[in-house]
Amino acid sequence: MAEGLARSLLGEQVDVLSAGSQPSKVNPYAIGALAEIGIDICAHYSKSVDDMDAASFDAVVTLCADEVCPVLPGRVTRLHWPIPDPASSDPTLSAEELRKRFRVAREQIRQRLPELTSVLGLRVVG
Repeated sequence: MAEGLARSLLGEQVDVLSAGSQPSKVNPYAIGALAEIGIDICAHYSKSVDDMDAASFDAVVTLCADEVCPVLPGRVTRLHWPIPDPASSDPTLSAEELRKRFRVAREQIRQRLPELTSVLGLRVVG
């Protein structure tokens, strides 16, 4: 979701990549949460942080809250936004509860994106 939100906000100003420490597939609830606000991430795919060239990054944002955050080497601007992972394997959660969790995470990321634009010295128009 963070990649889709950042790309939507920043457009072509920067290259936006996202990766996880345990990549799997893009969660359908993430796709739905962003579709609700007009962002299509159907073509996105899960990537591993191990496959990224961290030395080429200007900034890294980690979203991990309860899970272990990846440590990326090098001198890079780092922002940490501890947003709980909305995905869950808890069978007692209903589909609506999962949708709500993804909406909450989406909004938490959206609220923090201006901090990233400020750190990168970008101006968002629109």
